Formats: sequence, C-alpha cells, structure tokens
Amino acid sequence: MLMISPRMASGMQDKQFTPSLLNFFIYNPSFGPREGEEEKKILFYHPSDVEKNEKIRNVGLCEAIVQFTRTFCPTKPAKSLHTQKNRQFFFEPEDSFWIVMVVRNPMIEKPNKDGKPPTIEYQEEEILDTVYGAVVRQCYSMYKLFNGTFGRAMEVGGVELLIQKLEKFFYRYLQTLHLQSCDLLDVFGGISFFPLDKMTYLKIQSFVNRVEESLSLIKYTAFLYNDQLIWSGLEQDDMRILYKYLTTSLFPRHSEPELAGRDSPLRPEVAGNLLHYGRFLTGPTNLKDPEAKFRFPKIFVSTEDGYEELHLIVYKAMSAAACFMVDASVELTRDFCEQLDGLVGPQLTLLASDICEQFTINRRISGPEKEPQFKFIYFNHMNLAEKSTIHMRKTASVCLTSVHPDLMKILGDINCDFARVDEDEEIIVKAMTDYWVVGKKSDQRELYVILNQKNANLIEVNEEVKRLCATQFNNIFFLD
Repeated sequence: MLMISPRMASGMQDKQFTPSLLNFFIYNPSFGPREGEEEKKILFYHPSDVEKNEKIRNVGLCEAIVQFTRTFCPTKPAKSLHTQKNRQFFFEPEDSFWIVMVVRNPMIEKPNKDGKPPTIEYQEEEILDTVYGAVVRQCYSMYKLFNGTFGRAMEVGGVELLIQKLEKFFYRYLQTLHLQSCDLLDVFGGISFFPLDKMTYLKIQSFVNRVEESLSLIKYTAFLYNDQLIWSGLEQDDMRILYKYLTTSLFPRHSEPELAGRDSPLRPEVAGNLLHYGRFLTGPTNLKDPEAKFRFPKIFVSTEDGYEELHLIVYKAMSAAACFMVDASVELTRDFCEQLDGLVGPQLTLLASDICEQFTINRRISGPEKEPQFKFIYFNHMNLAEKSTIHMRKTASVCLTSVHPDLMKILGDINCDFARVDEDEEIIVKAMTDYWVVGKKSDQRELYVILNQKNANLIEVNEEVKRLCATQFNNIFFLD
C-alpha cells in the first residue's frame, strides 16, 4: 500500500510504502535430499510465476539458515531473519514441514532534485516479529481447520494430494492477508464475547440444548450475536480459529442491513406457524429451489486421540448466528435442512430480537456513547476474551484502528517485554506525540491503555488507569 506525505520544507512529496508480502512458501527438506532433486522439496510457492531456479535458491537459503541456527540451539530453531529490505519468518508446524513468509519492510521514497533517482529508506524496526510470526501460525491453523494436518493429506493421497490442497487453499487465503493492518490483536488471536444478562444467556443455553436434543446428528454448537461469541461447545483453540474465519471471512461476505425488534416486517415464509428471518450462510441458499445443493464446508477439530471431520452448518437470523457441526460421515439431506430451518429459524429470530431489546435497554441505561477518554485493549489468556476500544469495526479487507501506527508499535513492544518474563508487571511509556501508553500484566491478563493527556504526570496517569480498571473491569483483579 502507498501513502503520500507532504514534506514541510521543500513542498516535494515523500512516498510511504507499508509492509507487503514478497514470498510465501512451504517445503519439506526430506523430499529432495539429493542434488538435482531440490525442486521436490517445494510443496507450495507464492508467487507461482517465479522462475524455478529462484524458488530453489530461496528455499535452499532458508533451509541453510535453519540448519545453521540449530547448531546454537537445537531445541529452538530460527523464527525470523532481519535484513535491510525484508523480514523472513520461519515456522515448523509439523515435523520437517516448514512454512516461510517473506515480508518487505516498510519504506519511504524521497524524491531528489536535478532528476536523480529517489532515495529509498527502509524502516527495518517498524515490523514486529511477534505480530507477523503470529500471522504465519494463523495461516497454518486456518489451513488445518479446513484440511486437517499436512500429515493427514500425505496418508490419504501422498505428496500429490498435499500439493493440490496447499495450492487450492493458499491461492485464495493469501489474497485475504492485509499485512499493513496486522497488530497486537493478531498476537492474541482472541475472541470478543457479547455481554449478556443471566436470563437471556439461559434462554440461549436452553435453545442450544433443545436443538441438540431434537436434531441428534448435531455434535457441537456455537452461538454468536453481532460477530461476538455467546456460547460454544468446541475446545478453545478450535473455537479461536473458527471465530477468526467467521468474523473476518464468512460474515462480511454475507453482511446485510441490521434488522431490530419484533415489529420489523418478517419474511413471508411460514414455518411452525411463525414467520422468521432464518437462512443458511453455508449450504443451500434457497431451500425451495429443487436444484439446491446440500453441500457444506468441512472442518477438522481436535479430539483426545487426534481430530474429527465435521460438516459446518452456519445459520443466521438477523444479527444472531448459530453454527452447528455434524459428523462428516453423515450425508446431509434436504429433509434434515428443512427440519433444521423449521426448528431453528423461528426460535433464532425471537432470540435475536430478545438480545437486541436487552442490548438497547442496557445502552439506554449506560447513556449515550461518547468518544472515550482512554482507548484500551484487554486480553485474558485463560478464556481468550479480548476487548478493544482502539479497533473500529473489522471489514473483510481491513481492520481499522483509531490511533496512530506509532502508538500501536509501542503496544507491540510492551507486549514483547511482557512475553520475556513470567512475573506480573506494569510499564508506562511517554510517546513523542505526548500520549501516555500504559501496559499492565496480572494473573494471565493483559491491559494496554492509551491516554491523551499532554500535561499529566506519572501519578495522574496511574490514577486514570486505576479509574479505568474500576469502571471497565470492576470484577477483575489487577495488581496495583
């Protein structure tokens, strides 16, 4: 991405280039151990139009770096390599399978007088290893969610099948990577939970139990409202990556005008004597179509002794979405989908309406939304809960933040410091722009606060953060 900033002195313009993906490849050194067989190591390479010798050279260089660094620390292989122009990230998700992502460093192009070529300045320290290392791990987790492990593909159909699966998945997935907007939230990979009163939560739990009892094929259920999670029957790590897929890929593709309240005009379709808004986001787009296909995406989730393959059924009514997972060995028929539509549609419509009313009442009680004096990010490592007032709504293509990238970089630096030690601690930074940035780590929880108080001192900043903890996190213990 290109950004242009005016130069104050000369009136000439600097061009700023944000981080971008140069290469992404997956290789296994054991597949081409002998000279002349190097190409066999390469399982996937982006961009695909790179000349064969260059692919072999780049993969060979990464292999050499990994092997060389092993001599210093055999148990911890290299994770990244810093150069002036780019940063390389290495990840070994399975034995001998390596994923490498090469990111071009951000740079500034400064024009010169007298027709000389522009001067390029690479900003080597603007990229955080923790952020982009997390992006590489996310790539693998997303692949594994829809395809299972690399080892599974090898068992089923050998190297040929694995190459096919990698090509099919990563060709599309890499187009959705927006490296310029990656930040601390990618490191956490957390889940935003929807705040609910007890009665409404019990209604949702009752709904999940009723549906699972009536449709015994359903093994797991997840319930979301407004892109936030309320209930999940999956393991945390599986839900974390499924949540990422739903909120950044599936839901944005099917976004529609929000419908609120029971007085809205309902769709003219009767199911169980109740009109409803329900529709499938995966599977058949129209149940009435005689040509409708009843194919659903398949996902892989962890079990005690490996993994299991499941059909993913995502059904939405207004702002509420229910994900139902059914064993992949079962063939899903028109009868099952009609039964699910008839049972879930009316109940989900009423539930969405109840949640919306409850949310509106709570917002009325708390008063009109003002621009918060402090912006914060909160993350709980135990339940993966995350909350951010820094990030504006995510879209399919980009995640917008309401603060300057320099401040986001400081948040990432504080997080790196926290990761180095196990003890609870607090870090306070005064930025060049007169903002105060505070990081608190306590009992598996992390809180990052940005304060716009130019003339405040350390004591006043500390008091402000205490006030924030009291108002926003009154039931959460932070060490003073």
